Amino acid sequence: MAKQDYYATLGVARDASADDLKKAYRKLAMKFHPDQNKGDKAAEAKFKEISEAYEVLKDEQRRAAYDRFGHAAFEGGGPQPGAGAGAGGFDFAAGGGLGDIFDQMFGEFMGGTRRSGGRGQRSGADIRQAVEIDLTEAFSGAKVALKVPTRVVCEACHGTGAEGGEKAANDTCPTCQGHGKVRAQQGFFVIERTCPTCGGSGRVIRNPCKICHGAGTVPRERTLAVQIPAGVEDGTRIRLAGEGEAGPHGAPAGDLYVHVAIRPHPIFQRDGANIFMRVPVPMAEAALGAEIEVPSIDGGRSKVKIPAGTQTGEQLRLRGKGFSVLRSSARGDMFIQVVVETPRHLTRRQRELLEEFQGESKRHGTGSPETEGFFAKVREFFEGRP
Repeated sequence: MAKQDYYATLGVARDASADDLKKAYRKLAMKFHPDQNKGDKAAEAKFKEISEAYEVLKDEQRRAAYDRFGHAAFEGGGPQPGAGAGAGGFDFAAGGGLGDIFDQMFGEFMGGTRRSGGRGQRSGADIRQAVEIDLTEAFSGAKVALKVPTRVVCEACHGTGAEGGEKAANDTCPTCQGHGKVRAQQGFFVIERTCPTCGGSGRVIRNPCKICHGAGTVPRERTLAVQIPAGVEDGTRIRLAGEGEAGPHGAPAGDLYVHVAIRPHPIFQRDGANIFMRVPVPMAEAALGAEIEVPSIDGGRSKVKIPAGTQTGEQLRLRGKGFSVLRSSARGDMFIQVVVETPRHLTRRQRELLEEFQGESKRHGTGSPETEGFFAKVREFFEGRP
């Protein structure tokens, strides 16, 4: 039997964000979890389907492979989605209870970190940093230096948390009694989360380091060079794996998430891969026709022919002069939006010429069909009234 599309399984669009995926999964997981549907085989099968779909789509690399190759991306001996905790996901086959799914889904809110690796080991916290760039930098890509407040491995104890860097001598944690987790009753649910005293290890250091006080990490500001890819959009999130806070006692580091904001440009307005530019054109040039020179986002110049009789609101298209497309050599188009400008201050000679032009227009027609059509309708309106 053919597998259902993972996006359809979660009920989301193919361009759904990571937050949309998480929300859809949480909702379905709570509905079909075996603890909520005792003995219901159909619910159990559905629960495994949505878990498998989320395991693939929540990972950027696996999602990209699925988008390109479909289910075939995980066939032929490759890493299989839904393969249990060893695949980096939830180990549903082990018969975990509802407390386990809460711990893994909501751990970021309750414990501030997530589990990684063996029992009781926590990775370092993720860091979120915002960066603002110009539209031209978004077009060509840029390397940005970020100063990130974080936690790094303590040099005094080499991350062990023990004084002098010696092998830590541990005692059983008095808070969790060595289990690494504590439980709390909240209404209908029993919430299980990482022990705040021992960080999930179940042990406490007997002779903690005086510099880091047993944490194995110390606060420090790091400067990182972040490469912003060409074609990036406003609001894009870039993940730098392992560049977050160092994990306690040798645990893996967290990730750094860079949120990109793009400053408005005084000339260009972006819409996806296309660029729009509002260009004022003097009345005489719009009537007679002209050739103008406009800038392009890549720093070049382009000559544009304004046809005689061009009106305000008309658009002229320059193919391939638009914005970069992310992870592609393609470019969008640039659209020139014409605004016909009427002069505010006239010399005596200019006024004489315009009055002469107005007289000729009355004798031989204005050459303005939209104006003539509008006032023809106005005359019909008044003639039809009693």
